[in-house]
Amino acid sequence: MMDFAFAHHSNEKYCFNCHHKYKIGDKKNDNAYEFEFDLETSRLSKTVEQQISDKKTGLVSYILFENNKILVDQNRKSKYKGPYPSHSVGKSLVGLVTGYAMCGGYINHTVFERIDYPTVVGTLYENQKLIDLLHMTAGDDPYIGHAKYRKDNAWMGKGPNTNTIPIKKVMKKYFKGKEGITPGVNYNYSALTTNVIMNYVIYKTGDDWNKLLHKIFVEDAKVAKRVYFHKTLYAKKTGNRKSGEYGRYSFYADRYDYVRIANMIMNHWNNDTCVGKYLKTMYETRIDKGKYEYSKFKGNFQATQSYGGQFHFDPIGLEDRIIMMLDGFAGQTVVIDFDNNRIITAHSTDRHYDYYSLVYLPLGYKAQPTTCTGRDSIGRVIECLNPAKEITQDDRKKCKEYVNETGFVLKSC
Repeated sequence: MMDFAFAHHSNEKYCFNCHHKYKIGDKKNDNAYEFEFDLETSRLSKTVEQQISDKKTGLVSYILFENNKILVDQNRKSKYKGPYPSHSVGKSLVGLVTGYAMCGGYINHTVFERIDYPTVVGTLYENQKLIDLLHMTAGDDPYIGHAKYRKDNAWMGKGPNTNTIPIKKVMKKYFKGKEGITPGVNYNYSALTTNVIMNYVIYKTGDDWNKLLHKIFVEDAKVAKRVYFHKTLYAKKTGNRKSGEYGRYSFYADRYDYVRIANMIMNHWNNDTCVGKYLKTMYETRIDKGKYEYSKFKGNFQATQSYGGQFHFDPIGLEDRIIMMLDGFAGQTVVIDFDNNRIITAHSTDRHYDYYSLVYLPLGYKAQPTTCTGRDSIGRVIECLNPAKEITQDDRKKCKEYVNETGFVLKSC
């Protein structure tokens, strides 16, 4: 398996107990959503089994949930001894929480109006339209984010990780008096933008913040175990302050509870609830990522061509359907295929698993055999259908055919 680096999700190492948490629910919740199982023996299940058993892939959990039944379900022991980290999947969950806050009446304006948030006064985030924050078009490109620095959380690419600093300190120390570029224009994937949204929702909900989280994850998603958002407070260095704007999008949950949360999102969408209409607004107003190349082999972030409301949309080659993708560092993957009532979740310690075979093909992607000529007529790199095979110069000279692990006959020239 080829080794890919994903600088855009760079973060500190997994450390569940390093930070204080917003604890949601009990260790074991009553009325959890009960799954039906109809486990299949198929090419997919065999591929998952092979990938899970090979620790070099990093894959530790895979679930395929379709038409209200779990069809594929495999996992192995890993360093994630408790709940699994979401990494940047948590950004999308902040987008979801924002929709709930709006539908609950906590945010007294539309997504197209400007935020009223004292913490960001005097910074480039002051009076931003909420939709621009949700779409990652805040105009903070000169100071933070993937567009310029290829990282999502470090101040000017080299400074401290803003995920670990309370929002008020970040604004006062780094953003006071700073002006950005025009909001609403350029896509700039930034962890700080998400944390601004989250802390704005904390500010607007006030004493009901924990109540709102309980409503979303315990009452509606019906998670079976306690889930968490991290705080930007180190457990060993700072006392646990119960109130304040310490929101950080990093989220932790049991592997089945990620499926429960995704199923709740799908139900909102399909039933056209208030939250469902909010999600559809995010899709309808989504923005083009503006990237030059996309890939079916490297994860949701690389596959998708548009972004809206902290969600990835329009995976290349599957644009004919509405597919929502959530993506996190080291291979955390949640996919919701609304048209086919299908959810795929994958969790890993490293993103070395066969994303193409485990995500793209189960979504119904129809591969076409292609000749690997290197570049197309406008200079874009052409990718071979088998991402696990390195195409050598000898292969090109021999123009040999081979069958990849998913059964497709390929030719490399």
